[in-house]
Amino acid sequence: MNLVVVSNRVARGKPNEPMTGGLAAALLPVVEHSGAIWVGSSGRVRDGHQKEPFAEIEALGSGAIATLDLPAAHYGGYYEGFANSALWPALHSRSDLIRVSREDYVSYREVNAFMARALMRFRKTKTAFWVQDYHFLALGAELRDLGVDDPIGFFLHTPWPVTAVMQGVPNHRELITAMLAYDLLGFQTNEDCQNFLGYVAGELGLAVEDGVAISQHGRTRCEVFPIGIDAEKFAAYAAKSASHPDVSRLRRSLNGERLAIGVDRLDYSKGLVNRISAFDRLWTEQPQFARSISLLQIANPSRGAIEAYGNLQNEVARLVTDVNGRHGEVDWTPIRYLNKGFSQAVLAGLYRTAQVGVVTPLHDGMNLVAKEYVAAQNPADPGVLVLSKFAGAANELETALLVNPHDIDGMARAIAVAAAMPLTERKMRWDAMMKKLRGHTIQQWSADFVAELEKSRTQKAAVAPLASQPPQALRWLKSAISGVRLI
Repeated sequence: MNLVVVSNRVARGKPNEPMTGGLAAALLPVVEHSGAIWVGSSGRVRDGHQKEPFAEIEALGSGAIATLDLPAAHYGGYYEGFANSALWPALHSRSDLIRVSREDYVSYREVNAFMARALMRFRKTKTAFWVQDYHFLALGAELRDLGVDDPIGFFLHTPWPVTAVMQGVPNHRELITAMLAYDLLGFQTNEDCQNFLGYVAGELGLAVEDGVAISQHGRTRCEVFPIGIDAEKFAAYAAKSASHPDVSRLRRSLNGERLAIGVDRLDYSKGLVNRISAFDRLWTEQPQFARSISLLQIANPSRGAIEAYGNLQNEVARLVTDVNGRHGEVDWTPIRYLNKGFSQAVLAGLYRTAQVGVVTPLHDGMNLVAKEYVAAQNPADPGVLVLSKFAGAANELETALLVNPHDIDGMARAIAVAAAMPLTERKMRWDAMMKKLRGHTIQQWSADFVAELEKSRTQKAAVAPLASQPPQALRWLKSAISGVRLI
């Protein structure tokens, strides 16, 4: 089976360049090793005069990347509008932040239709499409409208909220009906899956049995596929990066004090205000931790054109300044606050330097930072993960210190416990988490999804497993696609 993976963003896997996000980092090894074609936005826009979607293609391991310039007339409404000002806040249970127009929804559907037309170039005999995340909820329906009868699967990297929250999204019934054109819908947690099926049964009135929804499109199977990481690769990064200049400078600057680390996009779902407030509470209520533990908070800005994100950036910056002003000394800065990204190789070294990893989102589909922090630790002297119980990762990493990110005092106490935890307990907790990470890798995640997708249309002739096919991604692309520039 030839696999075409689709997402809004792609990554190129250059170890010294910052990653664009958790989804991109997760898909990179899947494409590199499977021979899949990964199709996504180039980050550029074009006017609507080109006859057909334009793509640039380049090799990525045994697979390939194809990037498209999206239509300028609809990109803003699609991306900053409906995707990130309606769907993103709703999926993270923040209905109060939904800001969207009818025109934004039209643009969202137009870009989904545009991507469907572009994907027709990558279709060949025995092709399956695997669509990623909330940007393309309607893409499966658009492909069906173009006559595609191949297996089409979808994986949601974010949470899926309760029905009452989704009802706040304009055109929600039309959109979720379109989602049922997929053969397979994958979710991070059982709660997300059940929330979706509850909507389908309660709001749409459709039959649901054993995780299968029956609609005008036929049978749609809904299953849970918790996403993993390549733990061994990340551990190798961490060991190797000890000599990296950024990592060695950080170590020298600590002067023996303990370090906590947080790594997030600057997003209201990540709980940054509450996290910083928890450190403020720690230093206020337990002053013995002043000068003995500091926080390195990396917060890469994104979606700055959206009002909620601009407001958050200003709020976090003011809070960091206030906390540092009250607790800092001439030779000690409580919070080191960086608004830039780092490569995975450097991040791994920063994670290993920190004795406490602080991952406290208000709501998160999985949060791969939690898993990366664990994988990066020194087995002989591991750090402690403080993890929000509302991150999907909490379902697997039960031996982390699980916290309620809305409980400032509780988080402060957990950080204090983590900083003082004895080595024997740290190793016990870390060993249990690493066992989970090694047993649920990113490779296993993708293999499980693709295997289930292959079974999703049983009326089709059996095809060979993806792993047995030779890596011919670029070969058939060069011969089958016209009007495409190879780079």
